[in-house]
Amino acid sequence: MKLATFAGGCFWCMVTPFDELPGIIQVVSGYTGGHLDDPTYEQVKAGDSGHVEAVQITYDPALFSYEKLLELYWAQVDPTDDEGQFQDRGPSYRAMIFYHDEEQRRLAEQSRAELAASGRFSKPVVTPIRAATAFYPAEESHQHYYKKNPAHYKEDRAQSGRDTFLQQHWSE
Repeated sequence: MKLATFAGGCFWCMVTPFDELPGIIQVVSGYTGGHLDDPTYEQVKAGDSGHVEAVQITYDPALFSYEKLLELYWAQVDPTDDEGQFQDRGPSYRAMIFYHDEEQRRLAEQSRAELAASGRFSKPVVTPIRAATAFYPAEESHQHYYKKNPAHYKEDRAQSGRDTFLQQHWSE
């Protein structure tokens, strides 16, 4: 099993694309990239912990490759926005890829370069790729939020503008 860690704005919306696919063992919402040990949701949301909301995915590379994870990741975010994602603004909602080994770094950089060269976006692709650091699972209330609170999740996602953006840029 291997780990992949992606930030793409609100972690509630980043679980559903990866959850329950063959080869995906677990998707955990949490916080990473910052300087504060064991942060809370409130501390991360305040924006001064250095952490971003992220998902950490445990996967079987024999069944689901890192390249496929990257393809799925890019189709969930606005890679041209370095100020947050959709309605969620601020440093804790930035899109980022965190690599766990040299192969992941190479593949992430390659996929970002291919996306930038594709002409899909009129603005530059600015999503950072960084070495993975400590990952702190979020509070239990945030784990698989879409299953625990389906009505609120659907309402929040609909209001976010995420789906409209994704349909405009990734409809094929």
